[in-house]
Amino acid sequence: MQRASSLAPSQGLAGRAARNTVATVVVVLAFVIAVIPLVWIILTVLQKGAALLPDASWWLNSQRGITPRIAGGGAYHAIIGTILQALATAVIAVPIGIFAAILLVEYSAGRLARVVSFTVDILSGLPSIVAALFIYAFWITTLGFSRSGFAVSLALVLLMIPVVVRSTEEMLKLVPNELREASFALGVPKWKTIVRIVLPTAFSGIVTGVLLGLARIMGETAPLLILVGYSQSINTNLFSGNMAALPLMINNDRQQALEPAVERVWAAALTLVLLVLVLNIAGRLIARFSSVKK
Repeated sequence: MQRASSLAPSQGLAGRAARNTVATVVVVLAFVIAVIPLVWIILTVLQKGAALLPDASWWLNSQRGITPRIAGGGAYHAIIGTILQALATAVIAVPIGIFAAILLVEYSAGRLARVVSFTVDILSGLPSIVAALFIYAFWITTLGFSRSGFAVSLALVLLMIPVVVRSTEEMLKLVPNELREASFALGVPKWKTIVRIVLPTAFSGIVTGVLLGLARIMGETAPLLILVGYSQSINTNLFSGNMAALPLMINNDRQQALEPAVERVWAAALTLVLLVLVLNIAGRLIARFSSVKK
């Protein structure tokens, strides 16, 4: 009887060890399967797009006067367009996202908070083409405005708000309640506690979420195809005329089978990847020194 009882725990340990080994193997295989296409894509873009990037003209010139048969030109106009549209999107989406997150965390009770949370969940799964069609129907068809870079920014706002809201919400939840209670004990109003205590404490994490949201929307193509036309020249006016962007430049040149256009497609793709990479690295560095974590 004693021998049988002593064997039971050892068999249980052996079973758990076997299950742990199987789970580890499955997780590692899933990781390898996910990484292989990612590495393949990155290496392909690097191999085919790195030729034009060392040339200063790629960063300083536009495609004005360049035809698919002519080599040369740069992506300056597309880079400027991408950055301007992203900045306009951030100016609108960041305040809305932060205020919505404050409502969900600090004033969580109430019907309004439930409606906001439900709306954010819906926007999180909204396809970019649906957001573009909505802005086209409302901003252009109903209100009568023309296609422009600002219309693109309005569509991107719908895609960026959920990222900002959820990231800010998680960072606000990490702020210790003791800080809030200490502020309340000193007679500080709730709104001032949020402004002076909660937001500064979570500031680094909020900035990280904003940068990740920008990285999320900079590669979107559907809103650009529907809401603005492509221009080979530099246009810094978001409210008038066609405007270039890196996804539009890629789409425009990919339709050409000529070698100069194909080279520009890969170079523009690599430029977009580098911009997104810079934003992600900046977000990671800020998160690393986040005051909430400290």
